[in-house]
Amino acid sequence: MMGSSLKLFSDANIDLSNISYPVYKQQSNRRPSIQDMNPASHEHTTKIQCSDYCGIFQLSDEVLAHNILSRLSPRDVASIGSVCTRMHQLTKNDHLRKMVCQNAWGRDVTVRLEMSTKMLGWGRLARELTTLEAASWRKFTVGGRVEPSRCNFSACAVGNRLVLFGGEGVNMQPMDDTFVLNLDAAKPEWRRVKVSASPPGRWGHTLTWLNGSWLVVFGGCGQQGLLNDVFVLDLDAQQPTWREVTSDGPPLPRSWHSSCTLDGSKLLVSGGCAESGVLLSDTFLLDLAKEKPAWKEIPTSWSSRLGHTMSVYGKSKLFMFGGMAKSGSLRLRSSDAYTMDVGEKNPQWRQLATTGFPSVGPPPRLDHVTVTLPCGRIIIFGGSIAGLHSPAELFLLDPAEEKPTWRILNVPGQPPKFAWGHSTCVVGGTRVLVLGGHTGEEWILNELHELCLASRPDEDS
Repeated sequence: MMGSSLKLFSDANIDLSNISYPVYKQQSNRRPSIQDMNPASHEHTTKIQCSDYCGIFQLSDEVLAHNILSRLSPRDVASIGSVCTRMHQLTKNDHLRKMVCQNAWGRDVTVRLEMSTKMLGWGRLARELTTLEAASWRKFTVGGRVEPSRCNFSACAVGNRLVLFGGEGVNMQPMDDTFVLNLDAAKPEWRRVKVSASPPGRWGHTLTWLNGSWLVVFGGCGQQGLLNDVFVLDLDAQQPTWREVTSDGPPLPRSWHSSCTLDGSKLLVSGGCAESGVLLSDTFLLDLAKEKPAWKEIPTSWSSRLGHTMSVYGKSKLFMFGGMAKSGSLRLRSSDAYTMDVGEKNPQWRQLATTGFPSVGPPPRLDHVTVTLPCGRIIIFGGSIAGLHSPAELFLLDPAEEKPTWRILNVPGQPPKFAWGHSTCVVGGTRVLVLGGHTGEEWILNELHELCLASRPDEDS
């Protein structure tokens, strides 16, 4: 095993004169012995010359760590750590593990994970997010109230804060207020955000985190019908104000569409329900970083649908799943999965051929939850599901695999009875918060279920 692992490095092209900065201090000037290579062979006294074994051990710790190990995946680094004593010492360094995660997952992802690593360390966090060995459900309650009572609102996370906007009140009244729940508080409670201006009330819209403390709202159903407007909010502004973004070439007004953000400034919108109940199959992009934002339609289509999810994985790839889709003259819950790389010259939705149990993936559903893990894998659960299936059953998929395979993820703890996409938030890359349950028409927003994807620091203490 050791020989085959080390053979990975025999063709490495390393420029020893171009090292950006020292990462490690060389432990000593002595040449490694056979004992260094295999700690299980300490009883042997025979020594060999460096030239008699793999030349990688003639490289300094600095070159090994910065030019080779940091370029590998977290899983590969963990495997190499078991090769020999020296590799074990190198790979357990937390700074190296952070570089490995940053190179594999991207800087934005590692910044969001920073809080989770203060107690766990990058090595443990990378292992737990790869194996999901520590994943668990827990239930907790928070204070405050979201009044008036509502459903069909939209929520998202901004750092460790959950933000809720709008919703459908009594007698289908569109709501226009904003609430925030600070999870860092000693006793978290819902508080109404005092804004100087709000978008028109709505439900069936999307609320999406952009970057920093900025949020964006698109579409939905208001007092006068369907909407296609865009509003942004800086939650940390001295006087928070929803500001409308005027743009050319907007999509058709719609509700129950899907949206996500890319690169912290690009809003993507797909599908949904237009006037007269017509289902849509379009995809639009709006770059909010431009001085004069303009909508750009991506000329690609798939079967029309509403209540689906669209999420980002990798640097520029989109994953779409499920929804209520048009099938001939019928509308049926779907379990189709599509991917698209927005970075391509001519992006196209491509249906993903998946295997696993069930043979076609998770049961068909809409208004479900999709979570993208830092490593690019996807978790699906909840929603309105066809048949007698549990919304708490979790399905795992890696869309980057040569033959993507659905797997069922068994997670201990107390899962929610219901979980809806519009009321679930991902916090810090390791926590999935499902807001409340409901009794009849009334939502209980003081009751939260949390899917912890990594160990919580307070569990160890």
